Amino acid sequence: MSSAFVPVVRMGVLSGFLGTMVIGSKMALSGDLELGTFSVLVFLTQRFLWPFTNIAILIDNFERSMASTKRILELLTIKSAITDPVEPIVNSDYKANIDFSNLNFHYEKTNPVFTNLNFTIKGGQFIGIVGQTGSGKTTLAKLLLRFYDPISGSVKINNINMRDVTIKELRKNIGFVSQETFLFDGTIKENIAYYNEDADMDDIIAASQKSQAHEFIEKLPHGYNTLIGERGQKLSGGQKQRLSIARAILKNPDILIFDEATSSVDNETEQLIQQALNDISKNRTTIVIAHRLSTIRNADHIIVLSDSSIIEQGCHDELILNSDGYYASLWNIQTGQKAD
Repeated sequence: MSSAFVPVVRMGVLSGFLGTMVIGSKMALSGDLELGTFSVLVFLTQRFLWPFTNIAILIDNFERSMASTKRILELLTIKSAITDPVEPIVNSDYKANIDFSNLNFHYEKTNPVFTNLNFTIKGGQFIGIVGQTGSGKTTLAKLLLRFYDPISGSVKINNINMRDVTIKELRKNIGFVSQETFLFDGTIKENIAYYNEDADMDDIIAASQKSQAHEFIEKLPHGYNTLIGERGQKLSGGQKQRLSIARAILKNPDILIFDEATSSVDNETEQLIQQALNDISKNRTTIVIAHRLSTIRNADHIIVLSDSSIIEQGCHDELILNSDGYYASLWNIQTGQKAD
């Protein structure tokens, strides 16, 4: 039975009403039917036929629910390609070096993302990653979080292959702020404290202050108890990103990844977040993926990706000295020093 059943039933109900009204009126005018009897028939027709509309709606909702349930059950039967090791190893130091060794990865075999990629992120450093669209910046973050596994090669933290630790332990120690912010229908406080529902209010406020969110939160009608709607629809893009940053800060992970986390904020807010990054990055490894080079200008080390490999690396001052390099060219464009 399809959703077309509802309008058919409604048409039947309408036909019943019209039939009673037309035929009953004619009989009442001709004297074949008492007026009181006609009134009762109209009332009884309504009482008898109208529930059929509710039944039709119920059947339609049932069919829709069954279709959705079927999709969910099919999804639950799919086995994840990323699984925990049989004998997991406990990594005691996630602040140690992160090594990408002989890394090969592709989404499609004909289009490799990385080919024999090798580099090390030193523990405790503030690392910037830049490159053209499609160069694999976000893919590095996904590999580090084990959303995907390398086709070959390895990613190691503290010289321990990430495949040898449990997914729960790995992601517990990594905070990820994506370009697309995921918020749920609840209060600002609940969204920030998503990782730890029992977080102290002072800690929530401190995380909000570091992410430059506290000021706008205080101006809202109910402050931290303000409902933000599904996916944070009542907030601007920049406000949502600042809440996402506050959530990651409150988690206090050993590794913190920002994937274009300042793309939706204005220049003034971006400058404030840049200042806060110096504080946020203390005592942890911080990886910032950015198109705006001003965001990573103060990074300890910057990696430039292109064509499945690293084409440049060094600190900001070193990279801009190479006038023929991609980084220097991009810096000149963004600062208005060169038109092409």
